[in-house]
Amino acid sequence: MHKEINNRNGVLYMKLGIVGLPNVGKSTLFNAITNAGAQSANYPFCTIEPNVGMVSVPDKRLDKLAEMYHPVKFTPAVIEFVDIAGLVKGASKGEGLGNKFLSHIREVDAIVHVVRCFDNDDIIHVEGSVDPIRDIETINLELILSDLEVLERRLDKAQKALKGDKSYQTEVDFIKRLIKELESGRTARSVETDDTEAAILSTIELLSSKPVIYACNMSEDDFKNNIDTNVRYNKVKEMAAAEGAETLPICASLEADIAEMSEEDKEMFLGELGLEHSGLDRLIKTCYSLLGLISYLTAGQPEVRAWTIKKGTKAPQAAGKIHSDFEKGFIRAEVVSFDDLIACGNDDKALITAREKGLLRSEGKEYVMQDGDVVHFLFNV
Repeated sequence: MHKEINNRNGVLYMKLGIVGLPNVGKSTLFNAITNAGAQSANYPFCTIEPNVGMVSVPDKRLDKLAEMYHPVKFTPAVIEFVDIAGLVKGASKGEGLGNKFLSHIREVDAIVHVVRCFDNDDIIHVEGSVDPIRDIETINLELILSDLEVLERRLDKAQKALKGDKSYQTEVDFIKRLIKELESGRTARSVETDDTEAAILSTIELLSSKPVIYACNMSEDDFKNNIDTNVRYNKVKEMAAAEGAETLPICASLEADIAEMSEEDKEMFLGELGLEHSGLDRLIKTCYSLLGLISYLTAGQPEVRAWTIKKGTKAPQAAGKIHSDFEKGFIRAEVVSFDDLIACGNDDKALITAREKGLLRSEGKEYVMQDGDVVHFLFNV
């Protein structure tokens, strides 16, 4: 439905755009997430621009491998977060920073849409009242209006091509149906398609077809009591389920506090709230799931590293993420699951034990990589 996941210097990484109306907690959440990345010694963070942050993906498996191998270099997977400003009603017509807002959305792999599900008289909502469904519809409308312009141009092109090639009839019919659906207020991602239509849709870059996570910003009391008693949160969950989006309950102000804590204090604090993971950890996990991404690991000297790939990637293509020569000259992959490796010991001798026990497998070109595979690729160029 959307372009290939971002690639920088051959390394796959996610680019997530954080959007939301004023005073919903968007910037608080962005600052907390990027600050959490900065505060954690294992997860380096750098600011590219004031509104862009690269955050390392927390991965306890990678931490464990670093303990075992004591590498010179420790390289986790990374995610780029972009705090996208400028959304107001009329963005699709260039109001406010509308054009800039829409161009930034176009560049991201997925949208994290922060919606306000808490009451606070000191923080005035731009619309005068708190209604997350209305807020979602406001942003969706701007994306849909922009998409309709794109679809009208594509329809015009397809109708001209149809005059000389009748095979374009399917595309013309589908785009007409899509326009009708969007005009009724539906997002492109919520429109049902068959395989042929899905293939056509994947060639049209529509903003409302991008994967979305609704980050429901709730109060600290909601987390202390029971988030499921928050009526607004439940309404967003229903809406998300209907359009194939994800929801993530979060408290931006709590995340800001957690970002400043030591690892020990953080665990204790989260435990008191009945949570196992911070909002950043949960957000990253949800994003990986939504975009169909997994990580495989390489371990030894001089580097322990996590590599992000699409679910379903075969061994030669996974090897190509390290270097194109690895894919061209692929011979085989020596693979052991992380859990099997750890069961064989807590030091760099674990791999030898895994081999002796027959847990280290030799896999060929058709092997489909699994999340948490610890791999050594053999190649010949």
